[in-house]
Amino acid sequence: MNRAGKSRTPRSTSRASNRPAPARRNVAPQGEFAPPKTLTPALPAVESFADLDLPAPLLAALGTEGVTVPFPIQGATLPNSLAGRDVLGRGRTGSGKTLAFGLALLARITGRRAEPKQPLALILVPTRELAQQVTDALTPYARAVRLRLATVVGGMSIGRQASALRGGAEVVVATPGRLKDLIVRGDCRLDDVEITVLDEADQMADMGFMPQVTALLDQVRTDGQRLLFSATLDRNVDLLVRRYLSDPVVHSVDPSAASVTTMEHHVLHVHEADKQRTTTEIAARDGRVIMFLDTKRAVDRLTKHLLNNGVRAAALHGGRSQPQRTRTLAQFKNGQVTALIATNVAARGIHVDSLDLVVNVDPPVDHKDYLHRGGRTARAGESGSVVTLVTPDQRREMTRLMATAGINPRVTPIRSGEAELSRITGARTPSGVPVVIVAPEPQETPRRAAPTSSQRRRSSRGRAGRGQSTGQPPAQSTGEAARRRPRRQSPATGRAV
Repeated sequence: MNRAGKSRTPRSTSRASNRPAPARRNVAPQGEFAPPKTLTPALPAVESFADLDLPAPLLAALGTEGVTVPFPIQGATLPNSLAGRDVLGRGRTGSGKTLAFGLALLARITGRRAEPKQPLALILVPTRELAQQVTDALTPYARAVRLRLATVVGGMSIGRQASALRGGAEVVVATPGRLKDLIVRGDCRLDDVEITVLDEADQMADMGFMPQVTALLDQVRTDGQRLLFSATLDRNVDLLVRRYLSDPVVHSVDPSAASVTTMEHHVLHVHEADKQRTTTEIAARDGRVIMFLDTKRAVDRLTKHLLNNGVRAAALHGGRSQPQRTRTLAQFKNGQVTALIATNVAARGIHVDSLDLVVNVDPPVDHKDYLHRGGRTARAGESGSVVTLVTPDQRREMTRLMATAGINPRVTPIRSGEAELSRITGARTPSGVPVVIVAPEPQETPRRAAPTSSQRRRSSRGRAGRGQSTGQPPAQSTGEAARRRPRRQSPATGRAV
């Protein structure tokens, strides 16, 4: 029996090598598989958070954050995940998945305390940006029930993250590679993890994390609860579902961009010689825009061009350090930057309120890339447009991609300076006055001269008199830093979930 009093199908405690090979099943169109059928009837969906068995502090925090009505994926999955059932949830980004798993996870471990280095719950995500977004979204709720969050990602101080784990964080939000490193160092163990969440499981597979993910899943409690959320369900995700989920409740929100009635899709036929000027005019619009290109070099080149033409642009790609990426996102969210020029690193894990335009300057090569790039707009019921610039040699391939994605876009031949371009995208002529985006760099601690022997003795006596250790103070974890920062929460809609 689990903690909720529900019987669960026992999981084998054997390692992956001893698991029976999964039976073959027919693959659904577009490489997706048919979700498994639930053997045990699911609990009915709810229409109000008050109908759920949530701790009072969580309900109060929902009201404080202006989250009043559950999104469909939340209303459907929460009754079952709170009861201890495994859940397989499919839904596009922006559908409310973070609170769908986050509230259940926090509710089920409320009142518990983790031992040092041994978290009680684990949330695995594919990217650093998504890890920080999940942490930011769950921080007020974790604080309400006095649970500690730690964010474990690459590109940041591993020492600080190890310190957070040693402090006894109950919930760890992690990318697979960095979590593996901390386990190898002896700074984390997964033996006590009762609830494991895989968020954006399809992208973890696409990014080659599957061996690391399965190795981590083999270390958590075999009788624990697993919640898997994904925008698409391909064969790699099928492996995870059949290997690690026990009789899951399945909830599927149509993940295709075509299903979002508040999203418009435009394909603009442009001439190669006119493409840069068209792009520049779109970037100069009155309002924010994310523009996607294929390579880091192309992103940097376009960003420099836009800045020279008076557009407040900034680049985001894997070649930037994590602090640089974090600062750039903050500047985009607060309006200091109006055009975010990015590679696919920005296609998931980024939420910006009231972002109504995404532009594929370079068309995506895969329909899933289109889905996730476009998912940065029209989130949580808001309206938005996805515009793809297509040159003559790209038209045939783009037609195929749209057909695969099930989208029937509006196709318009366009030239820079035309009224139709302005009507669709808000394009306008840039000022032409170069601008500079100032990003505050982290301050380096100035090097001081070595203290004299008498100074060292006085310093040592002073610390002893105050009862302080002579070692370094404990570093603040990423999760702790997030809890101390003021959060930007949109009113009433709960769309930062």
